[in-house]
Amino acid sequence: MAEYIRARSEDQKEERLNQIKDATAKLFETQPFNEITLSTIAEKLGWSRANLYKYVTTKEEIILEIATDKMNKYYTSLLAAFPEGNNYSAEVIAEVWAGILNANQDYMRYVSYLNPVIETNVTVDRLTVFKKKYYDLAYQLRNRLAAMLNTTPELSYKIQLAVLFFASSHAISCYKNPLVQKALKKIKINPPALDFCKDMKDFILMRLTWAKQTGN
Repeated sequence: MAEYIRARSEDQKEERLNQIKDATAKLFETQPFNEITLSTIAEKLGWSRANLYKYVTTKEEIILEIATDKMNKYYTSLLAAFPEGNNYSAEVIAEVWAGILNANQDYMRYVSYLNPVIETNVTVDRLTVFKKKYYDLAYQLRNRLAAMLNTTPELSYKIQLAVLFFASSHAISCYKNPLVQKALKKIKINPPALDFCKDMKDFILMRLTWAKQTGN
């Protein structure tokens, strides 16, 4: 628990914001989204809600900042793994990409909340900054993929989005919800085991093969 000390410089303000993000991220890992509030975040920090309000006004803007950090990590990892001029096979691309997705499952969970919840509850100015960062990174990867796959930027972007959406839905699979697990146990349903990394590799390879065969 971080003791609250009023920030008196830009460095101290950044430190407070990082403390807020760390506390919120921990809550996001363990609690349903609707149960996270500015009050629970302040309590996690050991601050008053009034002190928290000096830095943020909604939980969504905090989570957007956390998502931005995780987005940077995900795309930076992909761009580093797929350097310009490589001639990796579809199998290698799928395996490496799946490994990066697996290492960034936490980001995938944030992605699942971005469009329906987070992006509709922040200011236009904050959303503009976030979108600019996203497209800067996503278009770099789009262009890298297009060169790797010898296809158009439009198609490579569609592949990138398909992978992102599949991974985000897999990362929050209902089977991982303790309440769902209890409900399924009551009706004696045993769902198939999920293997995130393998499922991602299979999906990416299928999508790359489909694109090569059909151009879609």
